[in-house]
Amino acid sequence: MNTPSFDHQSFLKSVTSKPGVYRMYDDSNTVIYVGKAKNLKNRLSSYFRKEVNSTKTKALVAQIVTIEITVTGSETEALILENNLIKEFQPKYNILLRDDKSYPYILVTDHRHPRIAMHRGAKRHKGEYFGPFPSAGAVWESLRIMQKVFPVRQCEDTFYKARSRPCLQHQLKRCSAPCIEGYVSDEDYNEQVNLVKQFLSGKSQDVINHLIGNMERASEQLNFENAALYRDQISTLQKVTEQQNVSGNIEEIDVLAFSSNKGLASVHVLYIRDQKVLGSKNYSPKVPTNSEPSEIISSFIMQFYLNAIGGQNIPKTIVVPELTENLPELAQAIELVRGSKVELVTAQRGEKHKYYQLAQKNADIDLATKLADGRAMSSKYKELSEFLKLPKIERMECFDISHTFGEYPIASCVVFGPEGPVKSEYRRYNVKGVKGGDDYGAMAFALDKRYAKVTDVNKVPDILFIDGGKGQLNKAEAFFADWPLEKAPVIVGIAKGEGRKPGLETLFMNGGEIEVHMPKSSPALHLIQFIRDESHRFAITGHRAKRGKAKTTSVLQDIPGIGAKRRQMLLKNFGGLQGLKAAKSEQIAKVSGISKQLAIEIHAFLHDKD
Repeated sequence: MNTPSFDHQSFLKSVTSKPGVYRMYDDSNTVIYVGKAKNLKNRLSSYFRKEVNSTKTKALVAQIVTIEITVTGSETEALILENNLIKEFQPKYNILLRDDKSYPYILVTDHRHPRIAMHRGAKRHKGEYFGPFPSAGAVWESLRIMQKVFPVRQCEDTFYKARSRPCLQHQLKRCSAPCIEGYVSDEDYNEQVNLVKQFLSGKSQDVINHLIGNMERASEQLNFENAALYRDQISTLQKVTEQQNVSGNIEEIDVLAFSSNKGLASVHVLYIRDQKVLGSKNYSPKVPTNSEPSEIISSFIMQFYLNAIGGQNIPKTIVVPELTENLPELAQAIELVRGSKVELVTAQRGEKHKYYQLAQKNADIDLATKLADGRAMSSKYKELSEFLKLPKIERMECFDISHTFGEYPIASCVVFGPEGPVKSEYRRYNVKGVKGGDDYGAMAFALDKRYAKVTDVNKVPDILFIDGGKGQLNKAEAFFADWPLEKAPVIVGIAKGEGRKPGLETLFMNGGEIEVHMPKSSPALHLIQFIRDESHRFAITGHRAKRGKAKTTSVLQDIPGIGAKRRQMLLKNFGGLQGLKAAKSEQIAKVSGISKQLAIEIHAFLHDKD
């Protein structure tokens, strides 16, 4: 099927047979699909055949108003351009891999006594970065191991600078206490830091050999205490290395396995570097209805490596599922990113097949978990729709107000779709122009901020939950009394039960005239509790941040002679108010723009001294 507004026959007469990329637009001039082809004419003609078996293709073609093409020099160039356009336009009929997280690194700082710590985001700090790691859990595990083996500090700089005696980590032999003069020389400390860097670079055996040499020299010099420390380091490191090593000869490889069912997909990526399992991760690409498995996995590989979503350095070998299409073109495109040859292979036997089976098992388990969660969520939605006599629930929203005795009020709005929370549409509102403690006024303010300019009925919730009793409910119903759009939400107030215990909530509707107590075991009630709790969590998190910022600012504002720039410099140098309070006046005086006398006054003010 095709729309009368698009004359595909005339269009196809002028289409070239060269390789390239095409963009399909709907009647709102929105890109709904981006594709690539070795032969543009043949590929585009396939969309408009009389018999098209794919339901997805039929739905896509029915919305096409115009098609634009870009000719490329090769199919590999077309693949790279396709990826860039998908990333830019996020078309609804393309498989989309979203992962906005910045991957974690381990940072070894550039200080006199370097610190090792997890780091996310821009690399602004001086020092060496190791990674990225697949997850924060992998970083914390590495830091935990290093704390047992290498007595290098992991504490914050503010804590380190404020020490007058060694902390508990030194007593546990997990830090050599560089913060206190006389406990460890700079030379010995930096030797341990260099061993950390070698360990993080994958040179575990070099580190062990170095420690063995140190132990032997200490024994020859009859320094048995140091020899025993080296012995313990060697023993711990050997155990760690044995646990991490995989039984094989492959130095570096990524292994991808894929599982899909009922519109959901899971891709498990296993990372092996220096014959060690560095980590693994599950990914869930957004899959349009009736997408082919081969299209899903090929699109995943393209976006995963060309957009550096995994964060890892690309290995020379990548094991992929058998149904992956366009292997030569994908490999060539990835090679351009890596800067050297990349081999995409399917595993039939041997070590690669063993790793592939492991990855496949994890992909299957992840998909089964998602399907189970989906069925549970589906049953909750079904019962709630039956209870409220709604044919279908596509969107629900819930509001909550958080404050401390009327101060720093924050309103939150969370959004749920058929599959659960839609966190990208969560919103917080700073409540202004409302008397402190006036929850009704705060609710009216939040509703106006949220809905006053809404014109798209798809953004109007089917159900609007208000975390509060009859008063809050009446405010919400009054707001929607003169609602101009055809669609208006069903409004439900959620009043906490006796002792605020879950399961004792009262639901109010119709201005409070309808009062409902649902059974504790009701799946619909569990869904309502989930939405209410998520709204409360989101509101209180924002409120605490606002309160903390306001308290920090207000304390420093009260210090004579401290303006905005000096406040910023002080907080930046000491990492916040707590670090500033822990500092001595001599340390405060080292901050640019702070004299010795002003430093004494700041210190006295913070400690309530005359």
